[in-house]
Amino acid sequence: MKQKNKNVKKHFKKLYASRYILLNRFTTYFVLIAAGFVYLYPMIYMIVCSVMSQNDLVDPSITWVPTGISFGNYLTAFETLDFWKSVGNSFLMVIPTAIFQTFSTAFIGYGLARFEFPFKKLWIVLIVATFLLPVNITLIPRYVLYNQYGILNTVFPQYLPALLGQGIKSTVFILMYYMVFSSYPKAFDEAAAIDGANRFKIFYKIALPMGKSTSILTVLFSIIWYWNETEQSKLLFGNKITTLPIQLENFAERYTALYGNNDTFQRLNESVSLAGTFLSIIPMLILYVVFQRQFVESIERSGITGE
Repeated sequence: MKQKNKNVKKHFKKLYASRYILLNRFTTYFVLIAAGFVYLYPMIYMIVCSVMSQNDLVDPSITWVPTGISFGNYLTAFETLDFWKSVGNSFLMVIPTAIFQTFSTAFIGYGLARFEFPFKKLWIVLIVATFLLPVNITLIPRYVLYNQYGILNTVFPQYLPALLGQGIKSTVFILMYYMVFSSYPKAFDEAAAIDGANRFKIFYKIALPMGKSTSILTVLFSIIWYWNETEQSKLLFGNKITTLPIQLENFAERYTALYGNNDTFQRLNESVSLAGTFLSIIPMLILYVVFQRQFVESIERSGITGE
């Protein structure tokens, strides 16, 4: 009898455990699907509406499945954005800037981590303070300074701050490099110095390989942040250098200039506007797809500490 009761208890325990596991999995998948839908809904809506014809767009009975796919919206948006020129300007402004920012922040982080000098902690505090200071406060003084130097409407207002460690969110990257370069043993540097390596060679041959994941992360985030930056760019570059995000902000004005303003519906054509929005994010989507593995691995490894 006792053995039978034990078997019954074991059976109910197994049944309870299996139901608990099933409920736990159901809850997990439900939360993940719900969160995924929240993030993907705007993208799906944008893609669906961007291929709708004008008739489908004004038909209230059509919401998700258009009667036909119209790529004319993309051709119109392509011309309105002046796509190839805008993409070229964006890469011209973003790629070198990301490289400059990666090099300068790594160099600064290495100096803070491996050298002792007067008021070192004060300098770190000041670097952090530059991150806490709103960008809008320094925007007008920067404009006045660059105007005195005569470099407005050129690439230098974006290149120089990145090269000198004052780019967009450079403080974050400096602190990341500081933690990475502080984590590996100083014996590595001492061994290289005994072999005759100078400080620059130690930085290039030992420190940078140690911070490879941080460098990848810095390059990718710099590209993304500089790509989406428009407020400072419009002030410092004017109409001389128009990147793709700036063209997107001026989309309505350019559309009116190219296609006229007699037809109110044409000027407010949501399909064309969403097609232009999708075109503007395609380069960043390609970047993420290509470097997805490196991006995830870099985030995971950026917090590793050593001795």
